[in-house]
Amino acid sequence: MRTGYTTGACAAAAAKAATRCLVRSTMLSDIETTLPNRTRVTFALARCERVETRAICSVIKDAGDDPDCTHGAELIAEVELRTEPGIEIRGGVGVATVTKAGLGLEIGGPAINPVPRRNIMEMVGEELAGASYGGAVVTISVPGGEEMAKKTTNARLGLLGGISILGTTGIVRPYSTAAFKASVMQEIDVAAASGEHELVLTTGGKSEQYAMALYPHLPEQAFVQVGDFIGVGVRHCARRRIPRATVVGMMGKLSKMANGKMQTHAAGSEVDMVFLASLAAELAAPNELIASIREANTARHVLELCREADFIGITSLICKKVVEHCRHHAGDTLAVQACLVDFGGALLGRYPEVSE
Repeated sequence: MRTGYTTGACAAAAAKAATRCLVRSTMLSDIETTLPNRTRVTFALARCERVETRAICSVIKDAGDDPDCTHGAELIAEVELRTEPGIEIRGGVGVATVTKAGLGLEIGGPAINPVPRRNIMEMVGEELAGASYGGAVVTISVPGGEEMAKKTTNARLGLLGGISILGTTGIVRPYSTAAFKASVMQEIDVAAASGEHELVLTTGGKSEQYAMALYPHLPEQAFVQVGDFIGVGVRHCARRRIPRATVVGMMGKLSKMANGKMQTHAAGSEVDMVFLASLAAELAAPNELIASIREANTARHVLELCREADFIGITSLICKKVVEHCRHHAGDTLAVQACLVDFGGALLGRYPEVSE
């Protein structure tokens, strides 16, 4: 399967190119940039021009073999230098504005996620190093972004007016294809053939990174990124007679699994706030908190609400439900444990507490 690049990686490359145009008074046809995973990549520029004191550069997103609605989108960065220090990032046309809590982003600000934001600032900062200018204003735009967003759940999440600028590694992997399912099974096959008795199934690159910190005694091949296909993963572990599997993920994906969703892609399932409210009720949460959870924007928002109310236990109950559904899906031969981590890798819940 052919990988691609995230909107965040493309935006950072375009911003770096525009800044270089201004700092060095030159025009470019391509730009080498560093992805969040520290890989160096050269992007061709679709646009490179000067308009008075500003430079405008763009990159066309190639999503690889992932059926992504932003494939072919033009990520435009407009940069204007300033003498005072600091890099300000703004959202232009086609980039969503955040209107609801629970996304880890400032309400009223652009929907540019933290990792892409850091990547943009780092790449612009590299070009400003040693220059007479101390800072820059960077505006990211995506022509047609508002139309693209209609194919996503952005509006339901309160992300209005365009798409989100996303990506934790800079690389798009084709998680939502049949071929990815085959690659998951292949990884499990290899681990089984190597005599691994315990596999850790993660929902993506970040959760895998955190899982490796939780289980440092396990070799790298014991970790399998199952993406959205947890059902495929646990069932194939059972088929290959792997004795034990540990599922590691964050609040959103594990909430779906806890509700019995063994395929967690956004197009196929959504987080059920009524279900999460029922879990809170099962734990005798205050009625006010239960009502707030029922109206929450995202699973992350639920986590924030529970933290604010000093209400503990829901994360471990989610893990318990995940284990129950995975065992039902895979059969009794597979021992399953589930761990819920936060967005910084801290362990928030685990079931069972001790591996069976």
